[in-house]
Amino acid sequence: MRSAKVFAALFTTLFFSMANHAQAATEDEINHLLNVVKTTSCQYERNGTMHNGSEAVKHISKKYRYFKDDIESTEDFIKYSATKSKMSGKHYKIHCSNQAPVKSQDWLLKELAVYRASQQ
Repeated sequence: MRSAKVFAALFTTLFFSMANHAQAATEDEINHLLNVVKTTSCQYERNGTMHNGSEAVKHISKKYRYFKDDIESTEDFIKYSATKSKMSGKHYKIHCSNQAPVKSQDWLLKELAVYRASQQ
């Protein structure tokens, strides 16, 4: 009986430790993506209007705070905060010089993959 309690306590401790680590990793990834958007020389198109990185981060951060309770992963962050306008339904786009515009979701998922590969 005592060993079952010890096992349960160890399992609970391990579970919460892993959950905290995963949450910290997600926060690191989100902060990285916000920094990439903020420092990019590309333009962020939102509802037909171009924005620089700093302006884009302000908007994305505002949506992130609004949807924080729904966000469990970095992919959720991108989906809820940096993919499209909830009002118009239009996808956000990234315009980089000498390249065709791409959906912000695709651009951020690509950057996330590069970042994750560099962390291994």
